[in-house]
Amino acid sequence: MDEDLLLAALRAAVEARAAVPAAFVEAGKNVYTWHDIDAELATLAYDSRQDDVPAAALRSEDASVRALTFQSAQFSIEIEIADGSVFGQLIPAQPGTAEIQTRSGQVLTVPMDEIGCFTVQVPDGPFRLRCHTEARAEVRTGWVTL
Repeated sequence: MDEDLLLAALRAAVEARAAVPAAFVEAGKNVYTWHDIDAELATLAYDSRQDDVPAAALRSEDASVRALTFQSAQFSIEIEIADGSVFGQLIPAQPGTAEIQTRSGQVLTVPMDEIGCFTVQVPDGPFRLRCHTEARAEVRTGWVTL
């Protein structure tokens, strides 16, 4: 192959790589970082943003608290998001640890007390929860976007 042709092909490849949005590259890398494949995926059972109550039926302003419930065969995870914090609880109550994972790979781990409660600061951007109990149950939620 001619050197000029090879250099042109390499230049085109570098330019094509630069045209891919950074968020797309990050999402692609995160697909391959799923190290907890044994964790059960909890399904979203309730989202307060999706309430079917008509606005005319309400007598007050919208609440600044968002409530979510995720269900799995092991337990449910109920969370409320307000004032920059996530307040959560496992039902039935179990001690363990909760992790907040961001799309950039940041992981914040906090303990869950004996009644399954935990509190953590809301990260910037989408996040998901991964809960580990002392009984070795492990459940992960889907991505939450505020």
